Amino acid sequence: MHPVLKIVIQRLFLGLLTLLVVSIVIFIAVNSLPGDFAQAILGQSATPEAVAAIRKDLGLDQPAITRYFTWLGDMVTGNLGISFAQANFASFVGTSAESGSGPVTVLQQIAPRFQNTMFLAGVTAVIAVPLSLLLGILAALFRNSVFDKVANVGALSAVSSPEFFLAYVLILFLAVLNPVLPSLSNIYSDMGFGERLLRTLLPALTLTLMVTAQMMRMTRAAIINLLASPYIEMARLKGLSPMRVIVKHALPNALAPIINVIALNLAYLITGVVVVEVVFVYPGIGQLFVDSVKIRDIPVVQACCLIFAGAYILLNLMADVLSIISNPRLRHPK
Repeated sequence: MHPVLKIVIQRLFLGLLTLLVVSIVIFIAVNSLPGDFAQAILGQSATPEAVAAIRKDLGLDQPAITRYFTWLGDMVTGNLGISFAQANFASFVGTSAESGSGPVTVLQQIAPRFQNTMFLAGVTAVIAVPLSLLLGILAALFRNSVFDKVANVGALSAVSSPEFFLAYVLILFLAVLNPVLPSLSNIYSDMGFGERLLRTLLPALTLTLMVTAQMMRMTRAAIINLLASPYIEMARLKGLSPMRVIVKHALPNALAPIINVIALNLAYLITGVVVVEVVFVYPGIGQLFVDSVKIRDIPVVQACCLIFAGAYILLNLMADVLSIISNPRLRHPK
């Protein structure tokens, strides 16, 4: 068996094992929240009989271990269940896209929201990754110059600021004082690509400021560490320009750490967008997660958490594999 394929299989096994452990943590954490769906919906004036009736209908009166294995078995078969809100209250009942009747499943709720989150993450990645690599290369090329210092100070300031603060600053300057972009990202399914992109730009710029710093600084550090290598000195003695030396000789050998930090930041774009989506009222999975936590809609909360964990584990696996492929010493260990 090829060493890379063997490592991929090992990583997949460890990823599935990690996901199993994470599912246990998610189930315990979600079910440890104070109150439950029945109490959240009925309010403080609810009678014990009404609460007990709803808990019985939803299966919340069963032992925790039974509910966990039922949920795990459904997840393995791709059944995310039915939202408590959709299943039990007429004001939240939707229609199934397939049957035309009945409550909307958790999968049907999450699918369009997840697509919106992936669109936001994709727009951010298209802006942030090339920008980070460019700034990192220029900072390494002009090390200790004014540009290098300004870039580092700006990056550290952005990454040190809370997400909501950056979001409100961008809203102030780009939507209020200078109405260039809309302040609210009210996306809907039939919207055209251009309009969707326009309404996504402000949250995408906020996320770009958050993730650019780490990728830029890692690119800069990885390239600077290689500039003292003998083969870099040889390339300089051949008369190659500094930019060509960095792009053609230093950057390919610095890909492994750069790929890792890019993958971690891409994982953040999927799992860490909750605050940004809430600020901009962006209809993504983070906004759905917050709304479901408020009413203790356990199936939706558990599904969102598991999707976040799965995306993070998958992107870390991709980072490991790409790092191995980009490094000949790891690709051919002998």
